[in-house]
Amino acid sequence: MALLERLYFLTMDGSPVGHAEQVEAACVAGIRMVQLRMKLASDEEMREVAIAAKKICDAYGCLFLINDRVEIAAAVGADGVHLGQQDMAVGVARRRLGPGRIIGGTANALEDIREHCRQGADYIGLGPYRYTTTKKNLSPVLGLGGYQRIMDQLRREGITIPVVGIGGIGREDAAVLFETGLYGIAFSGMLLQAEDKVGLVNEIK
Repeated sequence: MALLERLYFLTMDGSPVGHAEQVEAACVAGIRMVQLRMKLASDEEMREVAIAAKKICDAYGCLFLINDRVEIAAAVGADGVHLGQQDMAVGVARRRLGPGRIIGGTANALEDIREHCRQGADYIGLGPYRYTTTKKNLSPVLGLGGYQRIMDQLRREGITIPVVGIGGIGREDAAVLFETGLYGIAFSGMLLQAEDKVGLVNEIK
């Protein structure tokens, strides 16, 4: 499995910029791990964009993951998938994709993380940090205190899976979030809304 990156960009619906263009903007800015997230698209639409996005990511040496849709990830040769709490179980996805692909799972609580670990996830997307409009049916907001409590407990239990913070993260949040022990942070709007995207990525790094 490829080494996970610490900065993780997710494409978003509702942006004036198309998903493939968002992927390219992230790659140009220096991001090397991207998730194609098209909740509103049909499988046919998503497959078409995924093929284009995969070519862009390959050109930049960027890891390319697909949200939810395991069959599309397999078909286009994506590096892996990210599975939400209402999506296919991590263990089922692992059997379909095999050992070489990256599989991430969404978590909002400690038990979610434990279960994803039991099923063989490679990383956890833990959130949301704060309220965000990019996700429907939002789980309870964790805030900085929630992240700290969960990361402290994982250390006590000896659970070392990479945990990525997600959900409403801004540029001013990165430093304090990394201090909790998070492996990485994921974001959408923070990058898309930045006038100087390269500067933003360099600042967080």
